[in-house]
Amino acid sequence: MQGLVYLLCAATALICSALLFRGFRRNRARLLLWCALFFLSLALENATLFVDLVVVPQTDLFALRTSIALGGVVLLLIGLVWEVG
Repeated sequence: MQGLVYLLCAATALICSALLFRGFRRNRARLLLWCALFFLSLALENATLFVDLVVVPQTDLFALRTSIALGGVVLLLIGLVWEVG
């Protein structure tokens, strides 16, 4: 059951990312691009969480999951700073 939740979270983040990319293509607002990349990293992190806890529970992928999440937050922070500055 928990595996389904992880996959649904990944799918939701992927859909959000796709919608933000579509908005970026229409408007060319760069903040939409940074947000889309952030949600893409969230989708990747949730997919990695599924692999870590459901597919191969004997392998610890905590460092990889945390790195992906941190990379997404850094991307969003760079985008926010760049757009304001």
